[in-house]
Amino acid sequence: MDSLSPGDRSERMSRIRGSDTRPELIVRRYLHLSGLRYRLHAKDLPGRPDLVLPRHHVAVFVHGCFWHCHACQQGRIPATRSEFWSQKFDSNKKRDVKNARALRRLGWRVITVWECSLSTQTKADRRLEALVRKILNDPQKTI
Repeated sequence: MDSLSPGDRSERMSRIRGSDTRPELIVRRYLHLSGLRYRLHAKDLPGRPDLVLPRHHVAVFVHGCFWHCHACQQGRIPATRSEFWSQKFDSNKKRDVKNARALRRLGWRVITVWECSLSTQTKADRRLEALVRKILNDPQKTI
């Protein structure tokens, strides 16, 4: 059972950011220091990717593990209102797949960076180095 009233829960949920999140800022900072330039939240592309690197024709999504139901500890379904959350996460995942497909049809390479891959400095450094290599060198290599 939720310990907050519906009004308090709504107010708390309204404070959750959709852009300029901590993981997104980490990725942006690293790419910029690596000399890569990007656009933010391109409204003209399907799914409004978090970062768009037009020169390399790459769209980057920085996904929060909870909201996109990643297969990690942070991506688990809450115990309260689990049916609601299950439906919510399913629709989020379907939307993500649809947007990635649409971008690929338009000729974009799509890269997803998960929040949990940036959880520690060492892990983040390795993942971000791999991200830069993928953008610059090998479009087939996965992170």
